[in-house]
Amino acid sequence: MGELRIRRMFEKVREQKRPGLIVFVTAGFPDMDATMELVPALVAAGADAVELGVPFSDPLAEGPVIQESSFKALQNGTSLEDCLGITEALRGQIPDTPLILMGYYNPIYNYG
Repeated sequence: MGELRIRRMFEKVREQKRPGLIVFVTAGFPDMDATMELVPALVAAGADAVELGVPFSDPLAEGPVIQESSFKALQNGTSLEDCLGITEALRGQIPDTPLILMGYYNPIYNYG
């Protein structure tokens, strides 16, 4: 179903002859409540898709802003399980908007 949402989003922006806006949010930054408020607000403001970053303790491939937001989210106790839960909760609020999880393999592997 997720692939279909993404495909529909690209078809829509292509039909409207405009670029698509895909925003990035680190899940759990500054906290989970803020993430739950921010993501639907971004969609209401025009975001076509949302990439939710799963915080990781060693985000070497990221720039300083995403590294810092990941560290703060982890300090607040944000886990992969929390990110999956917030994705499910957000799906109920924004059912047609693509939600794309971005993360490193290590936490997913450890989660099982």
